[in-house]
Amino acid sequence: METGLRGKTALVTGGASGIGRGIALVLAEEGVNLAIASRNPDPSVIAEIEAKGVRCVRIAADVSQEAAVVRMVEQAIAELGHLDFYVNNAAWTWHQPITQIDAESWHKTIDTNLSSAVFASREVCKHMIARRSGSIVIIGSTVRFFPSYRETAYRVSKMGLKMLMQNLAIEMAPYGIRVNMVTPGHYQTRMTGGISADVERTMLEVIPAHRFGDVREIGNAAAFLLSDCLSAYTYGADIVIDGGLTLHPLGIYSQEQIQSFNL
Repeated sequence: METGLRGKTALVTGGASGIGRGIALVLAEEGVNLAIASRNPDPSVIAEIEAKGVRCVRIAADVSQEAAVVRMVEQAIAELGHLDFYVNNAAWTWHQPITQIDAESWHKTIDTNLSSAVFASREVCKHMIARRSGSIVIIGSTVRFFPSYRETAYRVSKMGLKMLMQNLAIEMAPYGIRVNMVTPGHYQTRMTGGISADVERTMLEVIPAHRFGDVREIGNAAAFLLSDCLSAYTYGADIVIDGGLTLHPLGIYSQEQIQSFNL
Protein backbone atom coordinates (compact mmCIF):
# COMPACT_ATOMS: atom_id res chain seq x y z
CA MET A 1 0.00 0.00 0.00
CA GLU A 2 1.38 3.39 -0.97
CA THR A 3 1.90 5.70 2.01
CA GLY A 4 3.07 8.77 0.12
CA LEU A 5 5.77 9.35 2.75
CA ARG A 6 8.82 9.07 0.52
CA GLY A 7 10.85 12.28 0.39
CA LYS A 8 9.12 13.79 3.43
CA THR A 9 10.92 15.02 6.53
CA ALA A 10 10.29 14.28 10.21
CA LEU A 11 11.58 15.16 13.66
CA VAL A 12 11.31 12.32 16.20
CA THR A 13 12.10 12.97 19.86
CA GLY A 14 13.52 10.11 21.88
CA GLY A 15 14.22 8.56 18.51
CA ALA A 16 17.49 6.83 19.34
CA SER A 17 16.06 4.00 21.44
CA GLY A 18 12.95 2.02 22.30
CA ILE A 19 9.68 3.06 20.72
CA GLY A 20 11.26 6.13 19.11
CA ARG A 21 13.80 3.96 17.32
CA GLY A 22 11.01 1.67 16.10
CA ILE A 23 9.14 4.66 14.69
CA ALA A 24 12.27 6.08 13.08
CA LEU A 25 13.14 2.79 11.37
CA VAL A 26 9.65 2.37 9.92
CA LEU A 27 9.62 5.95 8.63
CA ALA A 28 13.10 5.51 7.16
CA GLU A 29 11.95 2.40 5.31
CA GLU A 30 9.15 4.52 3.84
CA GLY A 31 11.73 7.02 2.58
CA VAL A 32 11.36 9.74 5.20
CA ASN A 33 14.43 11.89 5.98
CA LEU A 34 14.79 12.20 9.73
CA ALA A 35 16.04 14.35 12.56
CA ILE A 36 16.53 12.20 15.66
CA ALA A 37 16.59 14.07 18.97
CA SER A 38 17.76 12.59 22.25
CA ARG A 39 20.01 13.49 25.16
CA ASN A 40 22.87 11.63 23.50
CA PRO A 41 21.74 9.93 20.29
CA ASP A 42 23.64 6.69 19.69
CA PRO A 43 25.68 7.05 16.47
CA SER A 44 25.03 3.38 15.69
CA VAL A 45 21.28 4.06 15.59
CA ILE A 46 21.86 7.01 13.25
CA ALA A 47 23.90 4.70 11.00
CA GLU A 48 21.18 2.04 11.19
CA ILE A 49 18.61 4.58 9.99
CA GLU A 50 20.86 5.95 7.24
CA ALA A 51 21.39 2.40 6.00
CA LYS A 52 17.75 2.55 4.87
CA GLY A 53 18.83 5.09 2.22
CA VAL A 54 17.62 8.28 3.89
CA ARG A 55 19.27 11.23 5.57
CA CYS A 56 19.36 11.24 9.38
CA VAL A 57 20.31 14.31 11.41
CA ARG A 58 21.58 13.70 14.95
CA ILE A 59 20.34 16.28 17.50
CA ALA A 60 21.49 16.22 21.11
CA ALA A 61 18.81 17.85 23.24
CA ASP A 62 17.53 17.80 26.81
CA VAL A 63 13.83 18.21 26.09
CA SER A 64 13.05 19.04 29.73
CA GLN A 65 14.51 22.50 29.00
CA GLU A 66 12.38 24.94 26.95
CA ALA A 67 15.38 26.64 25.35
CA ALA A 68 16.78 23.27 24.28
CA VAL A 69 13.45 22.32 22.71
CA VAL A 70 13.38 25.54 20.71
CA ARG A 71 16.93 24.93 19.47
CA MET A 72 16.02 21.33 18.61
CA VAL A 73 13.21 22.39 16.32
CA GLU A 74 15.29 25.16 14.76
CA GLN A 75 18.14 22.74 14.03
CA ALA A 76 15.82 20.15 12.51
CA ILE A 77 14.29 22.74 10.19
CA ALA A 78 17.67 24.23 9.27
CA GLU A 79 19.25 20.87 8.43
CA LEU A 80 16.28 19.23 6.71
CA GLY A 81 15.00 22.41 5.05
CA HIS A 82 11.51 22.06 6.52
CA LEU A 83 9.43 19.67 8.61
CA ASP A 84 6.52 17.72 7.21
CA PHE A 85 6.06 15.62 10.37
CA TYR A 86 6.69 15.82 14.08
CA VAL A 87 6.57 12.77 16.38
CA ASN A 88 6.59 13.58 20.09
CA ASN A 89 7.89 10.47 21.81
CA ALA A 90 10.52 11.45 24.43
CA ALA A 91 9.58 10.49 27.99
CA TRP A 92 11.03 9.33 31.28
CA THR A 93 9.81 8.73 34.79
CA TRP A 94 10.84 9.18 38.41
CA HIS A 95 8.45 7.09 40.52
CA GLN A 96 7.62 8.12 44.09
CA PRO A 97 4.73 7.29 46.45
CA ILE A 98 2.42 10.22 47.11
CA THR A 99 3.76 10.97 50.60
CA GLN A 100 7.30 11.18 49.23
CA ILE A 101 6.87 13.21 46.05
CA ASP A 102 9.43 15.99 45.89
CA ALA A 103 9.45 19.04 43.65
CA GLU A 104 12.53 18.00 41.69
CA SER A 105 11.15 14.62 40.59
CA TRP A 106 7.69 16.04 39.92
CA HIS A 107 9.04 18.82 37.69
CA LYS A 108 11.51 16.54 35.89
CA THR A 109 8.67 14.17 35.00
CA ILE A 110 6.23 16.86 33.91
CA ASP A 111 8.88 18.88 32.05
CA THR A 112 10.29 15.86 30.19
CA ASN A 113 6.99 14.24 29.28
CA LEU A 114 4.47 17.07 28.97
CA SER A 115 6.06 20.52 28.90
CA SER A 116 8.48 19.39 26.20
CA ALA A 117 5.54 18.33 24.03
CA VAL A 118 3.84 21.70 24.54
CA PHE A 119 6.91 23.75 23.65
CA ALA A 120 7.97 21.58 20.72
CA SER A 121 4.45 21.59 19.31
CA ARG A 122 4.33 25.37 19.67
CA GLU A 123 7.48 25.76 17.56
CA VAL A 124 6.60 23.06 15.04
CA CYS A 125 3.08 24.41 14.58
CA LYS A 126 4.33 27.92 13.81
CA HIS A 127 6.49 26.41 11.08
CA MET A 128 3.70 24.22 9.72
CA ILE A 129 1.12 27.00 9.78
CA ALA A 130 3.35 29.07 7.50
CA ARG A 131 3.48 26.11 5.08
CA ARG A 132 -0.24 25.28 5.50
CA SER A 133 0.56 21.59 5.84
CA GLY A 134 1.98 19.05 8.25
CA SER A 135 1.15 16.16 10.50
CA ILE A 136 1.91 15.54 14.17
CA VAL A 137 1.74 12.33 16.17
CA ILE A 138 1.90 12.35 19.97
CA ILE A 139 2.98 9.08 21.60
CA GLY A 140 0.84 8.50 24.69
CA SER A 141 0.59 5.59 27.10
CA THR A 142 -2.05 3.23 28.41
CA VAL A 143 -1.04 4.28 31.93
CA ARG A 144 -3.61 7.06 31.63
CA PHE A 145 -6.44 4.50 31.69
CA PHE A 146 -5.88 3.39 35.27
CA PRO A 147 -3.95 4.52 38.36
CA SER A 148 -0.96 2.71 39.80
CA TYR A 149 1.06 2.93 42.96
CA ARG A 150 4.00 5.38 43.11
CA GLU A 151 3.35 6.72 39.58
CA THR A 152 1.32 9.89 40.18
CA ALA A 153 3.61 12.26 38.28
CA TYR A 154 4.09 9.94 35.32
CA ARG A 155 0.41 9.22 34.91
CA VAL A 156 -0.55 12.87 35.26
CA SER A 157 1.94 13.73 32.52
CA LYS A 158 0.47 11.12 30.17
CA MET A 159 -3.10 12.25 30.89
CA GLY A 160 -1.99 15.74 29.90
CA LEU A 161 -0.66 14.55 26.55
CA LYS A 162 -4.10 13.33 25.49
CA MET A 163 -5.69 16.72 26.10
CA LEU A 164 -2.75 18.47 24.45
CA MET A 165 -3.25 16.32 21.36
CA GLN A 166 -6.97 17.09 21.22
CA ASN A 167 -6.45 20.84 21.59
CA LEU A 168 -3.72 20.82 18.96
CA ALA A 169 -6.03 18.89 16.63
CA ILE A 170 -8.81 21.48 16.74
CA GLU A 171 -6.50 24.50 16.64
CA MET A 172 -4.38 23.24 13.74
CA ALA A 173 -7.15 21.75 11.58
CA PRO A 174 -7.98 25.07 9.86
CA TYR A 175 -4.40 25.23 8.57
CA GLY A 176 -4.42 21.74 7.08
CA ILE A 177 -2.32 20.29 9.91
CA ARG A 178 -3.44 16.96 11.33
CA VAL A 179 -2.68 15.93 14.92
CA ASN A 180 -3.26 12.42 16.28
CA MET A 181 -2.03 10.03 18.98
CA VAL A 182 -0.65 6.51 19.24
CA THR A 183 -1.03 4.92 22.68
CA PRO A 184 1.32 2.00 23.41
CA GLY A 185 0.80 -0.62 26.07
CA HIS A 186 3.80 -2.45 27.55
CA TYR A 187 6.94 -2.60 25.45
CA GLN A 188 10.34 -3.79 26.63
CA THR A 189 12.44 -0.63 26.35
CA ARG A 190 15.17 1.12 28.30
CA MET A 191 12.54 2.97 30.34
CA THR A 192 10.71 -0.22 31.35
CA GLY A 193 13.94 -2.12 31.96
CA GLY A 194 13.60 -1.80 35.74
CA ILE A 195 10.46 -3.92 35.86
CA SER A 196 11.17 -7.26 37.50
CA ALA A 197 10.81 -10.59 35.73
CA ASP A 198 8.08 -11.59 38.21
CA VAL A 199 6.01 -8.52 37.39
CA GLU A 200 6.46 -9.07 33.66
CA ARG A 201 5.26 -12.67 34.01
CA THR A 202 2.15 -11.38 35.77
CA MET A 203 1.57 -8.84 33.01
CA LEU A 204 1.86 -11.51 30.34
CA GLU A 205 -0.84 -13.48 32.12
CA VAL A 206 -3.35 -10.62 32.05
CA ILE A 207 -2.57 -9.20 28.59
CA PRO A 208 -5.00 -11.01 26.28
CA ALA A 209 -2.38 -11.28 23.51
CA HIS A 210 0.02 -12.87 26.04
CA ARG A 211 2.99 -11.02 24.60
CA PHE A 212 4.61 -7.60 24.80
CA GLY A 213 4.57 -5.23 21.88
CA ASP A 214 7.18 -4.88 19.15
CA VAL A 215 8.28 -1.24 18.82
CA ARG A 216 7.86 -1.43 15.06
CA GLU A 217 4.12 -1.91 15.61
CA ILE A 218 4.05 1.62 17.01
CA GLY A 219 6.08 2.75 14.01
CA ASN A 220 3.50 1.28 11.65
CA ALA A 221 0.69 3.12 13.41
CA ALA A 222 2.63 6.39 13.40
CA ALA A 223 3.32 6.04 9.68
CA PHE A 224 -0.38 5.39 9.05
CA LEU A 225 -1.45 8.50 10.94
CA LEU A 226 1.26 10.72 9.42
CA SER A 227 0.33 9.70 5.88
CA ASP A 228 -2.04 11.98 3.99
CA CYS A 229 -2.66 9.10 1.58
CA LEU A 230 -3.93 6.83 4.35
CA SER A 231 -5.27 9.25 7.00
CA ALA A 232 -6.25 12.48 5.24
CA TYR A 233 -9.53 12.78 7.19
CA THR A 234 -8.12 11.68 10.55
CA TYR A 235 -7.97 14.39 13.21
CA GLY A 236 -7.67 13.83 16.95
CA ALA A 237 -7.64 10.03 16.69
CA ASP A 238 -6.05 7.83 19.35
CA ILE A 239 -4.87 4.39 18.26
CA VAL A 240 -4.30 2.10 21.26
CA ILE A 241 -1.79 -0.68 20.58
CA ASP A 242 -1.57 -2.73 23.75
CA GLY A 243 -2.43 -6.36 23.06
CA GLY A 244 -5.66 -5.78 25.00
CA LEU A 245 -3.86 -4.61 28.15
CA THR A 246 -6.46 -1.97 28.99
CA LEU A 247 -9.19 -4.59 29.02
CA HIS A 248 -7.85 -6.02 32.28
CA PRO A 249 -6.53 -4.53 35.53
CA LEU A 250 -2.97 -5.30 36.58
CA GLY A 251 -2.85 -7.01 39.96
CA ILE A 252 0.93 -6.88 40.18
CA TYR A 253 1.38 -5.97 43.85
CA SER A 254 0.60 -7.90 46.99
CA GLN A 255 -1.40 -6.23 49.77
CA GLU A 256 1.74 -6.17 51.89
CA GLN A 257 3.61 -4.24 49.19
CA ILE A 258 0.75 -1.79 48.72
CA GLN A 259 0.58 -1.01 52.41
CA SER A 260 4.35 -0.54 52.64
CA PHE A 261 4.69 2.10 49.93
CA ASN A 262 3.79 5.12 52.05
CA LEU A 263 5.32 4.06 55.35
